[in-house]
Amino acid sequence: MSTPTVVGTLDDDAPAPARPGRKRRQAHNVEASSHHRGPVWTVAGYAGMVLVVLVVAVPLFWILITSFKDRGDIYVRPAQWWPNPATTQNYSELTTRIPFFDYVRNSVIITAATSIAKIVLGVLSAYALSLLRFPGRSIVFLVVIAALMVPNQITVISNYALVAQLGWRNTYQGIIIPLAGVAFGTFLMRNQFLNLPGEIIEAARLDGAGPMKLLWRVVMPMSWPTLVAFALITVVNEWNEYLWPYLMSDDETTATLPVGLTFLQNNDGVTNWGPVMAGTVLAMLPVLVLFLFLQRQMIKGLTAGAVKS
Repeated sequence: MSTPTVVGTLDDDAPAPARPGRKRRQAHNVEASSHHRGPVWTVAGYAGMVLVVLVVAVPLFWILITSFKDRGDIYVRPAQWWPNPATTQNYSELTTRIPFFDYVRNSVIITAATSIAKIVLGVLSAYALSLLRFPGRSIVFLVVIAALMVPNQITVISNYALVAQLGWRNTYQGIIIPLAGVAFGTFLMRNQFLNLPGEIIEAARLDGAGPMKLLWRVVMPMSWPTLVAFALITVVNEWNEYLWPYLMSDDETTATLPVGLTFLQNNDGVTNWGPVMAGTVLAMLPVLVLFLFLQRQMIKGLTAGAVKS
């Protein structure tokens, strides 16, 4: 009696059996390629970082060492990358040639008043456009977006004519009020408020929190990093503002520090750059210290909402 032979059928639609050796070779090739490109891209990334740091740091370093050089050492060829000998004469001359501390006082007053106005108005308008309901809210936001697209230089002539008619030239209010725009702050803070958890907002409303209590007790504590970023950007921009204070101020009673430093340059074209660089260093120092203290919060605020949890 013969044993029956069972013949299996091959399904045409079934996938072909994988070859273990081929899979191992493919995995090895991918791993080798990743291992080969990893160090290359890492080195390229660090090289790019070093290049960016040099582009930013070298001019700052040159300004710093020039502020400690004698006048004759500034123009020597080849350039000296270290003051020899170092002197503080430029800083003394800075405070004697111009009323330096008056310019610093004006910058502090104008920067503080303008920054506070922008921050308060920006937060309130952003809160209204994001968490309150009223007719025409979308149209108002479109107007804010349109304001972001208009350069400040375009409105200089009309603002200057208006301020001159009001008799506000060479006054603090003539400099502060036209600069108290809120378009950027409204846009930034509105995006932050819209990304807040809706459940927490609704729970606070159900607990009886009014609009202002909801803003200061619930919304603002959750938006602290973005608020710090907004405040730091505003302070830096207002501290460095030049064009409008230059047009509005006539003397040291209202002129800011960036405007005052221009009086160190001689009209005959022969400028002693030592005091100019010394003034530049002192002008940068407050902003630099502020940024070093708040840089972590600023980065958190600018990247808020970029990565979903």
